[in-house]
Amino acid sequence: MSPLTVTYALLLYAATLVFVVGIARKIVVYARTPAPLKIPTTPAPTTAGGVVLRITREVVFFESLFKANKWTWLFGWVFHFGLLLVLTGHLRYFIEPVWWWLNPVQAIGLYAGLAMLVGLFGLWARRILVDRVRYISAPSDHLMLLLLIGIAVSGVAMRTVSPTDIVMLKAFVLGLIYFDWQPLPADGFLLLHLGLVALLMIVFPISKLLHAPGLFFSPTRNQIDNPRERRHTAPWAIALEPSEHKEG
Repeated sequence: MSPLTVTYALLLYAATLVFVVGIARKIVVYARTPAPLKIPTTPAPTTAGGVVLRITREVVFFESLFKANKWTWLFGWVFHFGLLLVLTGHLRYFIEPVWWWLNPVQAIGLYAGLAMLVGLFGLWARRILVDRVRYISAPSDHLMLLLLIGIAVSGVAMRTVSPTDIVMLKAFVLGLIYFDWQPLPADGFLLLHLGLVALLMIVFPISKLLHAPGLFFSPTRNQIDNPRERRHTAPWAIALEPSEHKEG
């Protein structure tokens, strides 16, 4: 086994471990964080079904962002939709046989990657050209965008500038899954792409990109607007109250 294959195999194992453990730890922290106030952003749903619908609209359509800023919504939605298509297309490297419905997704993978770049450059331009956004932008915000752009550019280059041996690449990926390591193609853009992806997985749990799971734990989004019908008491405070004042 070549040193290149061993190095990247160990790197991807380590990045996956950090990614999974880091996100799991953050989700536990989010779940345990007290929400002492009833603070859903109005107009808010008054039923559990309404809350599910509201979060679904946020996840799928970025509803609150659309209401706040149309340009940011457009570039953000284009980037995330392109990313969804790209990640879906990448499933073909992790399964055998390939599900039939992945073939049309794979066919538009290049256009999805270009859509990602359009969205990312639009979001980056916003941080540079809009005064109030530039003022609150930290160096890490620009570095995260550069990292995502690097991943998208190297991915597009693998299909246009220097095509990678995808059969050999799939054998490498499946070998990682089944602990039967196979040679990794020594392609420059592929090595850059995998290295940047590993770096993203490592920094993801400690970056602002973690807003994805955080959305589901936001009290302004996941609370029912029923303060008059039902008293809201944080779980940690219930044990401190007399039984007659407990919620419900």
